[in-house]
Amino acid sequence: MAERGGVSLAVCLVSAALASAAPADEPVTGENLFRRQIEPLLKQKCFGCHGDEPKLRGNLDLRSRLSLLKGGDTAPALVPGHPEKSLLYQAVLQMGELKMPPKKESRLTKEEIADLRRWIEGGAPWPAPAASAKSSEWKVDPRDAWAFLPVKQSTVPKAGIDGGWVKTPIDAFVQAKFKENSLTPAPAADRPTLLRRVTFGLTGLPPTPAEIDAFVRDATPQAWEKVVERLLASPRYGEHWARHWLDVVRYADSGGYSNDYERPNAWRYRDYVIRSFNQDKTYDRFILEQIAGDEMDDVGRLSKAVPDGPGDPSHEKAERLIAVGYLRMGPWEHTGMSVAAVTRQMFLDDVTNAVGTTFLALPLNCCRCHDHKFDPLPTRDYYRVQAVFAPAQFEERAVPFLPSEKTAGFAAAATEVKARIRLNEERLKNLPNVAKDEQEELRRTYRKRLDYYKLEAKRYEPWAFSVSSGGLQKSVPTPDVHILVGGSLQAPAEKVSAGVLSAVFGADAATIPETTKGRRLAFAQWIASPKNPLTARVLVNRVWQYHFGKGLVETSNNFGKMGKRPTHPELLDWLAQYFVDNGWSVKALHRLILRSAVYQQAGEHPRMADVLKADPLNQYLTYFPARRLAAEELRDSMLAIAVGQDSDPVPKVGQERNPILRPALGGPPVFPEINPEVALQPRLIMGALAPIYQPSPKKEQRNRRTIYAANIRTLADPFLEVFNAANMNVSCERREESTVTPQAFALFNSRFAHDMALALAVRLDKQEADPAKQIDAAFRSVLGRLPSAKERQLCLAHRQKMLEHHRRVEPVKEELPKRIVRTHIAEFSGARVEIEEDWNPAGYEPPLRPWEVGAEARALAEVCLVLLNSNEFIFVY
Repeated sequence: MAERGGVSLAVCLVSAALASAAPADEPVTGENLFRRQIEPLLKQKCFGCHGDEPKLRGNLDLRSRLSLLKGGDTAPALVPGHPEKSLLYQAVLQMGELKMPPKKESRLTKEEIADLRRWIEGGAPWPAPAASAKSSEWKVDPRDAWAFLPVKQSTVPKAGIDGGWVKTPIDAFVQAKFKENSLTPAPAADRPTLLRRVTFGLTGLPPTPAEIDAFVRDATPQAWEKVVERLLASPRYGEHWARHWLDVVRYADSGGYSNDYERPNAWRYRDYVIRSFNQDKTYDRFILEQIAGDEMDDVGRLSKAVPDGPGDPSHEKAERLIAVGYLRMGPWEHTGMSVAAVTRQMFLDDVTNAVGTTFLALPLNCCRCHDHKFDPLPTRDYYRVQAVFAPAQFEERAVPFLPSEKTAGFAAAATEVKARIRLNEERLKNLPNVAKDEQEELRRTYRKRLDYYKLEAKRYEPWAFSVSSGGLQKSVPTPDVHILVGGSLQAPAEKVSAGVLSAVFGADAATIPETTKGRRLAFAQWIASPKNPLTARVLVNRVWQYHFGKGLVETSNNFGKMGKRPTHPELLDWLAQYFVDNGWSVKALHRLILRSAVYQQAGEHPRMADVLKADPLNQYLTYFPARRLAAEELRDSMLAIAVGQDSDPVPKVGQERNPILRPALGGPPVFPEINPEVALQPRLIMGALAPIYQPSPKKEQRNRRTIYAANIRTLADPFLEVFNAANMNVSCERREESTVTPQAFALFNSRFAHDMALALAVRLDKQEADPAKQIDAAFRSVLGRLPSAKERQLCLAHRQKMLEHHRRVEPVKEELPKRIVRTHIAEFSGARVEIEEDWNPAGYEPPLRPWEVGAEARALAEVCLVLLNSNEFIFVY
């Protein structure tokens, strides 16, 4: 039977004991001082050496008053009423021969020393220990612990609801809030606005002019449903919604920290997520595969060299082994200077917190060192969850490529990497005749390069970034898990068994085995259970957030007290139940939300002044909230527009569009061009100079969707970063929308923005000779509409002015260097080291440059650049 120490919220939240904790003005007695200050202090600072180790330092045991009075090898450690005579107090003053704790960073603060003195002066009372993690230890308001309780069977409001406005039950819940707050909804949005909104919402790309025209002309009652179904069937849907998930799980193609080597096969996890969204994989299955894919229906080795496809056991096994790479998505490193036990604990801490955040919206790191101060999450539960993952071992598993994985060109790419390996080996054998320190640093750098390139070569080999339970090649015994006092490995306390969060409703029914295999699967089944009150709520809230800019719970990674309460609690529970009842289908949830009247509202309200006064944050959604395009949407949209969409026919369900975005989904990361100043800057890996950033040589590689661009933790793309791209080191619950000056510089002055404007201008110049028609086509491409007469006039005037300028001023041709010399100072010797490297390799296809086109195209590009900088393009309304 699994251990169930801790709080059972099913009991405590419905009992009067929930609010029976000691009041804030409780007198500070000696016993209270001990419980609140002294006992935690001793556990954190002293028990590592004088508590839970088999052999006590100096034979001194600080776990009881009796043992303190007895003392160790030297003398009694405690003389009640007399701090100066107490060896314990003398030691923490750090003034005599005995100085405790010995580590400088662990020494007591002045306040802690004062508390210890007061306690001893008061007779050093040591009350009997309270039962661990009882409800009385938390002053929990049931309204703050709403997420721990069962999903309520909410009834769709009917009284006083205007049925003429209601399109789905969602609208009835929203309208009920309108009435409570004397609000009225905005009118419906016009069709072009609505199409742009939903196309970005589902695919992250703008609609083509042909698609806009078709939707505006479609007078059938099913026009909107046809649009939604077409977009849900597009492969672009999975690419866009996978990006949302990858934000939460911290996906990256490198490990981070100072040893930021590539994770050469992490891309297979990214592609698994894309496939899962496109296939509408049920969310409960999605959970199981990522937490415990390797423990599901384990059939041993893959039975076929190439899995056939969905439904084939080999295919399903391969998918699961790739999916479980989720557990390793966080930043992590282990080097020759690392302590294995420490880096192992870093992983366990990371995965424990990540699983709580991702699936339950409960960050668990707050209870790593102490019981959570606000939520009913005892430290015991933190380590019980950690024990679930204790058997997990890192594995690079041989998993044949799936037919759906993009492997074209692998042989050529692998050959190129092997050539770099050979070149590096030659350089290592033939070091230049320079000073000894410099030569040693070059040797060290080339050795690191070999490691780097050998990892890069594995991109094209059928390995999965995965885990196993207990190890594959070598059996690894599963260690016991102890509560770590203060989160320190040096202070292990009580042993715990694997378990779940005891405060969550229904936790008593969950049983986690103590076997090496099966812990994660049982835990994943608890998370994916329809009875778990958090799981469905968390996912529907994330989906709502990505459609409306904010979730019904604004803090989508934190459903605890320190997060926000839901604005529409009944709607949240109704949606959670709907989600489960409809087979955990994310696409079914999309359909429901997108059909609602609240989603189809205009972005302006006719009584906006009154609305802003009554609901300044628009938390009741009386109008649709505008949002800025995310960083990836900006880049992808500029690419899609620049390469041409005007002539594309309206695609049918499942058909493709946008030639530049049409290659097969997935594949190893590509390397777009980034600012040369950033690409060429020295970047160190374990103190050695990392290889230079090389953009992918072919345009068709560089111009793929941003989700396929390499995510290097220590080398962010400046264009994406300035527009609030996700930090790859922490879970991103929601993209920020800052407004800072560098954003204007990036859109008006960056090479990428100018390249896209020029590419669009050249395409339009080929299609139309008449400047007025070029302006019309530019508006249609960028904004999806024709310009007004005044806009056309202003753009023609600007084009003419720029034409005169470009006829006078010829662009200066830039010759990019073929070789780069980079310099850095050696970490250990301080030697100045120069390394010469190749750049712009053979076969590189540069983007179209201004000196390659005429003045007319360059002048039109100036107009296109203005349109790409307009709010109408950058925002979704």
